[in-house]
Amino acid sequence: MKMELIQPFINAADAVLSQGLQGTTQVGNLSMEEEAYRRKGVAGLVALTGDIEGRIILDLDPKTAVRVASHYAGGELPESDGLVRETVFELANQVVGNAICALNDQGFHFRVHPPLLLTSDEGDKSSEDTEALVICFETSLGNVFMNVALRYNHRRPADRAVAGA
Repeated sequence: MKMELIQPFINAADAVLSQGLQGTTQVGNLSMEEEAYRRKGVAGLVALTGDIEGRIILDLDPKTAVRVASHYAGGELPESDGLVRETVFELANQVVGNAICALNDQGFHFRVHPPLLLTSDEGDKSSEDTEALVICFETSLGNVFMNVALRYNHRRPADRAVAGA
């Protein structure tokens, strides 16, 4: 996995979280994981295909997800409120959208697939075994984890020409 693919996502997550939560964020632990991803709570997954392939997961433990959603809602929300999940989903959209702009400016062509919302109730692991970088963003409302598994798609030039037509 190349850092030039990952850095736009790190920058986007830092900007979205610090601006949206109106506070500073710090990049905490970074780790490489080669096993299936184990979710911490409420997670939004966005898949990419094209010149770059893979997925980004934004993951918050349930208590952090409630605090973040309550911040955006302007009042306390119960853990069962649908806005908690929708907030995580929207944060994933914002992070990926901002990173996509930077990657498009670098000339990459790819498709962003509609996000999927994953919760800890749906099982312990994602079904995909892949090498991924997990980044922890420390915020005043709790830690937000971003799992990035991206790679270049090494299609043949002829395949790219057909796909672009």
